[in-house]
Amino acid sequence: MIRVAGALGLYALLLSGCGKEPPQALGTLEYDRITLPAPVAEKIVSIDVHEGEQVAAGTTLLTLDRTLTAAQADAAHAEAQRQRDALAELQAGPRRERVAQARASLAAAEAAARDAEAYDARVREMDARKLVSATEVDRARAAASGAQARVREAQAALDELLHGTRREQVAQGEAAVRAADAQATAQSTALGKLQVVAPRDGRVDSLPYRLGDQAPVGAPLVVMLVGDAPYVRAYVPEPIRANVKVGDAARVFIDGREGSLAGRVRMIRSEANFTPYYALIGEDAARLSYLAEISLGQDASALPAGLPARVEFDGAR
Repeated sequence: MIRVAGALGLYALLLSGCGKEPPQALGTLEYDRITLPAPVAEKIVSIDVHEGEQVAAGTTLLTLDRTLTAAQADAAHAEAQRQRDALAELQAGPRRERVAQARASLAAAEAAARDAEAYDARVREMDARKLVSATEVDRARAAASGAQARVREAQAALDELLHGTRREQVAQGEAAVRAADAQATAQSTALGKLQVVAPRDGRVDSLPYRLGDQAPVGAPLVVMLVGDAPYVRAYVPEPIRANVKVGDAARVFIDGREGSLAGRVRMIRSEANFTPYYALIGEDAARLSYLAEISLGQDASALPAGLPARVEFDGAR
């Protein structure tokens, strides 16, 4: 009888050990969220999707008014073309007509200088015979000097044209073209962003603004949920944190769904958080927890975000 009683006690102990619940964490189903902000403060002129709709990458979600941005883009492209034309003019050098005009100006200045020098010479002869005043002599000398200065000025202008455009001027023109092209590209990019498209396959989760609204720059126009399947964001209790690591298998139970889903720990924080209210289980209410993410397979792809989830870690028993 003693042996039978001992055997029964051992059996009951084994049964109680087998019936012990594995360590678990509570959380919710989540999807990766993508927020598409307003590139400019313009009026929404069309909304092509509705909340909850599944869309493919490249699908037009909504469109903003293009009037002002299109005008700015046209002005930027026109300025870029003007800068290119100005650079071409610098690279081509002066026109032959300008060179001919400079030569003619030099010839006129030289003729005027010869006339002024001849007059100055006559006045000097008359001054030697005391036939003119000193004032007239000074005036003739000043006129001759001014005429020579105008000759040198005309010669310098002609030399500048003959030597062509300086390399520094060409470099400045090239820099101006690059700056204008960059501005035109920026405006074209901004114009393209007025048609808000889905960057990835996903579901439209939220459309905070309505047709005709004018959202401020940076405000979320569309919020999307993306990913082939949801994941679980759960809070791992501190007592089992040491036995849970990235790559561990887990079983996920969803309220209202029979059976469990296979999951795998893809991330767990190294810094602890206070356990949120919905994850308070018995003694865990006074302990810290660690935020973790558990990826799920395609069998969970139809599940919506926000459902409560319970995660069991077999390896953390």
